[in-house]
Amino acid sequence: MDLALKDLGEYITGHIPEDVTGYDLQLGELSITVRPESIVRVLTFLRDDVNCRFKQLMDVCGVDYPERELRFDVVYNLLSLTNNSRIRVKLETDEDTPVPTVTEVFSCANWWEREAWDLYGIYFSSHPDLRRILTDYGFEGHPLRKDFPLSGFKEIRYDDELKRVVYEPVKLTQEFRSFDFLSPWEGVQPVLPGDEKAGDPEDNAAETEGDG
Repeated sequence: MDLALKDLGEYITGHIPEDVTGYDLQLGELSITVRPESIVRVLTFLRDDVNCRFKQLMDVCGVDYPERELRFDVVYNLLSLTNNSRIRVKLETDEDTPVPTVTEVFSCANWWEREAWDLYGIYFSSHPDLRRILTDYGFEGHPLRKDFPLSGFKEIRYDDELKRVVYEPVKLTQEFRSFDFLSPWEGVQPVLPGDEKAGDPEDNAAETEGDG
């Protein structure tokens, strides 16, 4: 399988070298990296080429690396039922550079691109309906960015006087605390609460033998 994927990676890079910047094979999975402006051509090639036939786009998602200049990866996961194989297509972008939409190649990308926009702020140019899909219309920011505050920026509640939903700045009723949760195996106490009346098991065993 690894050899077949390696051959496929070389085949793709050899046929569209101006669009693909490289490929990688790890843990039995093939990934190719492409230029953002070439994503439509690459996905069209992978869908229509007789040796690829990746007819199904399974997912589009974002990954945030805030320490990088191009902080976002956009990842496209494709499946070929004909060849029983998968491929991952990746590109890099930032907050200001739009990525061409692939909805004309795979119509199912519509909602996934909206999700990437909503949660990461990755903009897709020429998208037919790029608006939030998971958060509320008045939501500020993009909650899956790694620099997004855990408490958010605003809180929502129903105002009984105004008889409508209102947005207000977040007000924490107590200072934010961080808890260090131990695993059940590491954090368990030798004697659990309520078991202290049972005494030492060794002493109990000695008393039992003495009674006998």
